[in-house]
Parts: sequence; structure tokens; C-alpha cells
Amino acid sequence: MPISDAHVGRSYPATAPYEVSRAKIAEFAAALGDADNPAYAGDDPIAPPTFAAVLAAAAWDGLFDDPELGLSLSRMVHADQRFAWRRPLRAGDLVSATLTIEKVRVRGAAAFVTVAVVLSTTDGEELCTASSTLVHTNEVAA
Repeated sequence: MPISDAHVGRSYPATAPYEVSRAKIAEFAAALGDADNPAYAGDDPIAPPTFAAVLAAAAWDGLFDDPELGLSLSRMVHADQRFAWRRPLRAGDLVSATLTIEKVRVRGAAAFVTVAVVLSTTDGEELCTASSTLVHTNEVAA
């Protein structure tokens, strides 16, 4: 059965903890063209806000590995991304990501899937919720 509104509320196990490091923060800031921003360097750097997408995307594996949903990354478009922050990611944070399907709307051969990924430290402190809307096209029978 392809993904439907019957799957709303389904959650997947948390990802393995990811250690946010100074090196990864610097690398990401450089990729954004913002390597000179003092917030991303020094003794206590924070990660650029969109760094959360790296961790959130790792949680998508549960979604794509769920055989009941019939999802394929090759038929997916990332339509929207939002972040709700409680505090910035900092060097030294150990973070896991947990994905929940929040909404599914099927329109013809397309499914609009909204997921929320909660990023939390291994101590249980919630840091951010990364919400995405994904548009998936179903395979068309030949």
C-alpha cells in the first residue's frame, strides 16, 4: 500500500548520535560562503541554522526504508523546509534525530508528505524541529 493519511503519526527510531564538531561547523559555514562569521569560529562556535538539515536528512532513512510506504528518493522533490529553534547547535553537542509523519495528502499520482524531525541531545534536551514537505510521485503502471 503506498503512503496515505493512514500513516500520519508514524514515528521512526532515533538516529545514532551525531557529534557536532568545530570542524564540521567550519566546513558547513565555508560551504555557505560564511566562513568569516565569528559565530561559527572561536572557543564556543555555534552551527549555522541550516546545519540542522544535515541531521534531519539522516532521519529520512527510516521513511525511505519503510517498505509499506513505497517511497523512492528518485521520485521525490523537497518542496519546503522550516526550522523551529529552541537553542543553536554547538560544538560538542551529541544529537539524535527522530522523524514523525505529520501529514499526507494524496492528489492524483502525487503524495504531499509533511514530516517533522525533532533534534535532541542524548541528554534529552530538544534543540530544534525541522519540518519538511516532500512531494512524491507514485509509479505509474505500464
